[in-house]
Amino acid sequence: MCFGIPMEVKSIEGFTARCEAKGVEREASLFMLQHEEVAVGDYVVVHLGYAINKVTAEEAAAAWEIYDEMLAAEAPGGRA
Repeated sequence: MCFGIPMEVKSIEGFTARCEAKGVEREASLFMLQHEEVAVGDYVVVHLGYAINKVTAEEAAAAWEIYDEMLAAEAPGGRA
């Protein structure tokens, strides 16, 4: 199963953004969002190295709440 990961844009150079989520940084191509204005501090959903959607900070936080619950349920001794 693949998920798009909400990440905060930390820097932009051309069509490449350096993004961060939960202390992990990754580069993401902004090519698919070239017709939207994306700035440092914005949140994007990253999937397979591409920023595929711009989201609000609230939407990113809500997604991470769900992801954290899923990870906790999979952990040994987690809820099922």
